[in-house]
Amino acid sequence: MSRPESSSVSFQAPPRVILVDPNDESREVMARRLTAQGYLVDATPDPAAGAEMALAAPPSALIAELWMPSISGVQLCRLLRTEPATAEVPVILRGRNDDPRSKFWAERAGASAYVPNGRMAEMLRVLSKLAHNAPSEGGFFMQLGGGSFDIRDRIARNLDDALFESVIAAEVRALASQGSFERLFDAFAQFLSQVLDYRWLAVRTVKPAQFALHHHPHSAADAERDARAALRVAANIPVQRIADEDARAEAPGEPPIVHLILFGGMVIGHIALAPSANAEADTAALVALVARELGGPLRIAALMEESQRLATEDSLTGLMNRRAFLAQMEIEVARSQRYKLPLSLMLIDVDHFKAVNDTYGHAAGDRALSTIGAVLKREMRVPDIEARWGGEELVVALTNTDLGGAAVVAERVRQAIQELAIESKGTSFNVTASVGVASFQSPETLSDLIDRADRAMYAAKKSGRNRVVLSNSAAGAAQPDTSAAPAELAESTPAHH
Repeated sequence: MSRPESSSVSFQAPPRVILVDPNDESREVMARRLTAQGYLVDATPDPAAGAEMALAAPPSALIAELWMPSISGVQLCRLLRTEPATAEVPVILRGRNDDPRSKFWAERAGASAYVPNGRMAEMLRVLSKLAHNAPSEGGFFMQLGGGSFDIRDRIARNLDDALFESVIAAEVRALASQGSFERLFDAFAQFLSQVLDYRWLAVRTVKPAQFALHHHPHSAADAERDARAALRVAANIPVQRIADEDARAEAPGEPPIVHLILFGGMVIGHIALAPSANAEADTAALVALVARELGGPLRIAALMEESQRLATEDSLTGLMNRRAFLAQMEIEVARSQRYKLPLSLMLIDVDHFKAVNDTYGHAAGDRALSTIGAVLKREMRVPDIEARWGGEELVVALTNTDLGGAAVVAERVRQAIQELAIESKGTSFNVTASVGVASFQSPETLSDLIDRADRAMYAAKKSGRNRVVLSNSAAGAAQPDTSAAPAELAESTPAHH
């Protein structure tokens, strides 16, 4: 005779719900309905008591009114989200109105759902879903000793932390007004060094590729090496450096904290910070916060720089455009007059440019101008100002340079242009240029200076092209520079200016 198989039946404890509602009548109605649905209900009119119960024994879910005296549902929800014991406990907030603002506050507080009062069926459906998916009870318990005072202290600290984070975020967002990456990073370093202790701070952007670094003056080499490694910055990207004693002079210690900088879901850069030995415990959290907020300012700075570049740059040659050049020259002329500094102007005209366009095509002519623009960038010093004057004419202002020095530079440029082999659509050709040079002589105006350089350039073309002509004085005639050997073009084309 066979024995009957034994069977075991397991009983699962009913889900426990904490209900916080200061209104006695609605609290009792809700508690009875939840109990009837099989929930174990701990009901209280006091938000602090509800928080104590949740932290001491995390429930399957907590239901609270959005707005309550002394402690709001928003504050209660934020407290539970910051505590390890209740971080995953579903919180349902209830309110009097089905308005967007109430939903917004519930969402910002971290609530799992918002249900207006009077919608019991909806409440039960939401609760059933959340309680079913909630982590099992048990495991981590926290017994509080301070009662409601402890809860209120914790909420006060959370509010202080939230206010601090809000101020930090606002300060970072305000950097958008700086207008350029260089100024933005300088202001960013000034601000961040007030709230964080670090050995170095670095930011890199993807497009355009820029790299900025803040470090102590005694730590330049180590900081740049470590920052380039942390952010994977190529050696050919120059560093925009800020060195002062706001950063700490310490030997390398903790590894740097690195975060992506996003804007619109796209990676636009990275931030890295090397904490000092005295860094606060929340350093990593604050770096993450500023990384989240820095994307907007960086994007705005990039757009403003690009807008400024487009407004001042000639798109074909990459040189300054005429309007921007004239604006800069007003400053240089004023500086020359005030400090008695020499200032010279070099006007360059490509010889027989119409013939180039007719023979090789306009694309070849554009290629010639862009190639000559690259020559000017290469040959000129940093303080000099290169621009496209218009058509096939280019202009260079040679700061702190007298006529003799300008003649040497002009001849070097003329020869460099003559030696160019310009490639376009499989064809290689050469061009030459006529150069007029004038040196500023007070009290003449900028227009006078440009006019003399222009007349000198015309004289170069009339005397055979591919040469430099100097304007020796404001009143004197333009004279060819005897150091410039004229050269002839293969084709005999009428002069085109």
